[in-house]
Amino acid sequence: MIDRPGHSPPGPTVPGLSQRPTLPPNLDPRAAAILREIVEQYVETGDPVGSRTLSRRLPLPLSPATIRNVMADLTEAGLLFAPHTSAGRLPTEKGLRLFVDGLLQFGTVPDEERETIVRALEARGRSLQDTLADASAMLSGLSSAAGLVLAPKSDGQIKHIEFVALGSGRALVILVGADGQVENRVIETPPGLPPSALVEAGNYLNARSAGLSLAGLRERVAEEMTANRTELDQLTAGVVESGLATWGAEGRGGSLFIRGQGKLLSDVTEIERIATIQMLFDRLETQDTMLRLLDLAEGSDGVRIFIGAESGLFGMSGMSMVVAPARNEANRIVGAIGVIGPTRINYGRIIPVVDYTARVIGRLLG
Repeated sequence: MIDRPGHSPPGPTVPGLSQRPTLPPNLDPRAAAILREIVEQYVETGDPVGSRTLSRRLPLPLSPATIRNVMADLTEAGLLFAPHTSAGRLPTEKGLRLFVDGLLQFGTVPDEERETIVRALEARGRSLQDTLADASAMLSGLSSAAGLVLAPKSDGQIKHIEFVALGSGRALVILVGADGQVENRVIETPPGLPPSALVEAGNYLNARSAGLSLAGLRERVAEEMTANRTELDQLTAGVVESGLATWGAEGRGGSLFIRGQGKLLSDVTEIERIATIQMLFDRLETQDTMLRLLDLAEGSDGVRIFIGAESGLFGMSGMSMVVAPARNEANRIVGAIGVIGPTRINYGRIIPVVDYTARVIGRLLG
């Protein structure tokens, strides 16, 4: 059942993080308050924060001189840095990590956003692929960053296989799983292949796929072809073999949906930075990265936050990732949900959104 407003699941589970912030070790209340305010201003504006601004905003009665001394100590500890000759300071990735682990306050997902998530994930009349693509777009919209939804490799039973001619010696192979997932592959076809051969290839596979996974169907077809029991002509047999081979020996691959990439480029002007972000998305689309994303999600019962190169996925600074596992009712991981954005993403807002979406998608994929 999908949670509706008024039926809230438990709050986000974040390792090392509770809904009531705790003071990090070796950080006194005054320094913690200054660091928190600088990070919150950085998330809101992206601009350096000076002592005079802090003296007006802090709930503590501190003079600008006192604040400057504390800022100097935080800078020496590697938690703040000065981006240029300005007296203002910005948090380092180490400072952001300390903030996330011990100073961050986050709430629950508002009812109207729960309703938005539910509407985006209701799969009535849509394929699972379309639903997951909409989910990643919805995450992007709610977080003002790039939304990720990963459905892992599936080797469940096959419901239907179809071949569709594309012209110019190509055909589309459409595979529908019993779980509702739809996957497409393009194959090369021999010159002069009649349309009837594609229909015959699909009928042949569908007549043998009942109750079988892709691996099982591949094995059965291989046995029949070895024994010459297929009654297929050479061209049609070639289409059958190409259609099965296009998924490879590993079976049906996982599906990664990324939406909102353009939001990562909206405030970027440096050519080098644009190239780095493009490399990030090229890397995301590899099978190795998809598996690593699942590994990161499996490493926790709840939301995990990676700042800069902490995830080991990208090896780059200036970016953060919030990721959570999607678990079915049997508590088995069936996917991963996440957001990638600049380090100044609104962690307090995004964490509960990712957590709630992961729970709903877990039920959907389960």
